[in-house]
Amino acid sequence: MSATVSSPARDASASASRVLPGWWPLAALMVLAALLRFATLDLQSFWYDEAFTPVHVLHPSLWATLRAVVHSENSPPLWYLLAWADSRLLGTGEIALRLPSALAGLATVPVAWAIGRELAGRRTALACAALVAVNPLLVWYSQEARVYALFVLTVSLAMLCFLRALHEPTRRRMALFALSGALALLTHYFSVFLLVPMVLWLAFAPGPQRAATRRAALPAIGALAIVGVALLPLISAQGGHGTQWIGEWALSARLQAIPQYYLTGYSGAPLGRGIELLIALPILLGVGLGLWCMTGAPAQPARAEQHGLDAPARAADAEDDRDELARGPRGALIAVSIAAVGVLTPIVLIAFGADYLAPRNLVAAMIPVTALIAVMLAAPRSRERSASAVGVLLSSCLVLTFLAFLAISLDVDRSPRLQRGNWRGVAAALRSGSRARAITSVELGSAPLEYYMPHLHNLHPGSSVLVSEIDETGYSPLRRSAGEPPAPGFHLRARLNIDGLIVYRFVSARPLAVSEAALRRHVITLAHPEVLVPGGAALAP
Repeated sequence: MSATVSSPARDASASASRVLPGWWPLAALMVLAALLRFATLDLQSFWYDEAFTPVHVLHPSLWATLRAVVHSENSPPLWYLLAWADSRLLGTGEIALRLPSALAGLATVPVAWAIGRELAGRRTALACAALVAVNPLLVWYSQEARVYALFVLTVSLAMLCFLRALHEPTRRRMALFALSGALALLTHYFSVFLLVPMVLWLAFAPGPQRAATRRAALPAIGALAIVGVALLPLISAQGGHGTQWIGEWALSARLQAIPQYYLTGYSGAPLGRGIELLIALPILLGVGLGLWCMTGAPAQPARAEQHGLDAPARAADAEDDRDELARGPRGALIAVSIAAVGVLTPIVLIAFGADYLAPRNLVAAMIPVTALIAVMLAAPRSRERSASAVGVLLSSCLVLTFLAFLAISLDVDRSPRLQRGNWRGVAAALRSGSRARAITSVELGSAPLEYYMPHLHNLHPGSSVLVSEIDETGYSPLRRSAGEPPAPGFHLRARLNIDGLIVYRFVSARPLAVSEAALRRHVITLAHPEVLVPGGAALAP
């Protein structure tokens, strides 16, 4: 008979576990995730894609909105339906339009917790939810009035329902997988790349229940196929609107951006490769150690009587340990298969002429990536191994990754260089100008300026306008001609730098006729130009 080992630290830990409910870590992570997403929801101004929605897509009529989705967007309609309803209730302000994304981002945290628990147990659940709560890429899209946060949430729900259906293939669980998968397909077309490996697992999963799982999954697979086929006419009608920029972005740069987005966020490039490597190191080390733990000799759960627990608690703890040790390798295999197919398939399709590989279209694939990291860092070890040097090192890797993600998410809130272009500030500077003026901008600035200055509209090609002021806006790198008068009779009055966005203001003593072509040629940056004028601007004969 072995003696019970006790200590004040163990007694305090056991006491705390009896006082605090088991869900308190998730609740704490939810509070942190909410603070990161809601506290600064309107800190940054809208950028082009966000402003394009209220300016060109959302209309009082739902039918007009859906028609705009067909003719000016390249995503399925679900998010736009939610945005339209949101705008009817709350308006088209920054907080109102970003609120659905923030709510979706927050809801993804408990779904990530449940995914981790299904894959490998409670430690993986905590690790997965913690990383999702603070990951800078996921926080970024939780504060963007576009489809991506809903894309992440619907794919996460589909993955959770898939895991539960794989574990217990009941009719209800398969129906929930079909429903969540359909919502994902109706949110973003890239959902299909993540749903395909889930379907393959249900159809061909090894084990004694393989035939029963396949029979139960067939109706769900058929329902998803029907939804996918129903979307084909919409895909054809949209024709890849607004995706030309993808092919103009070098493939090598896009491939490098995929890990950079995950490690340092959408706007993390200014931080440099050194910071990216520092964040990657604990992840790579932890994944390597986790793989070693999985492939090495299996460790047995420690005797629970050494933890000062009563008999039922000892039995439950030992059972949890055995369960986590058994599920870790399979959970890692499931996560890596979903992540690999979701990321690699769009890359392979480039060879067949279908190049839609924008790194942001892979944002939902970061959920199985995070789940894989969580399994490797948290699940594959017993209590004895947890107390060993390897266990301590794995836990340290997880904590360092969490803190690094959190630090970058907080840094975005305080560093304009990591934020969206401050077109709100540019619009505020331009409001003091003359009504008889023209504004030239890059394409990415046109929709934000129209949003923040609603009286503006595009000057018709081939026309001329009478103006006494010309404001040229853009960002670095500037053309060599920047600062030179855009037309005879104008001189430079001011040059402004608004968090990296540049404004040149030219004025003349009296209104002069300037053609749209001349204004377009003189945009200050090397990008597609736009010419905006106030409503009621005097056109030259």
